[in-house]
Amino acid sequence: QVQLVESGGGLVQAGDTLRLSCAASTSISDFNYMRWYRQVPGKQRELVATISRVAILSYADSVRGRFIISRDRAKNTVYLTILGLKPEDTGVYICNAGDNVWGQGTQVTVSS
Repeated sequence: QVQLVESGGGLVQAGDTLRLSCAASTSISDFNYMRWYRQVPGKQRELVATISRVAILSYADSVRGRFIISRDRAKNTVYLTILGLKPEDTGVYICNAGDNVWGQGTQVTVSS
């Protein structure tokens, strides 16, 4: 059973930079897509960034220019770097692989 483990979240100040990690228990090349979602209480889970098997990147309009998705195949890890953090970036960031593999998420809280 494939597992995804997110890390790197925490309480940060507005304007800071944060890098989240998603470590997979199997090769990330097994998946056509790796994605980061953001979950805010009371709101629908939002897809924020995607990296395809062939390294095509895509971002939600709300985060484009500040979020960077990347990967290290040797470490089977996908990253999400968030530049210039804003209070509205607060939420649980959840990693997804393929159609139905999900991590538990890592909480990011941005104070103003």
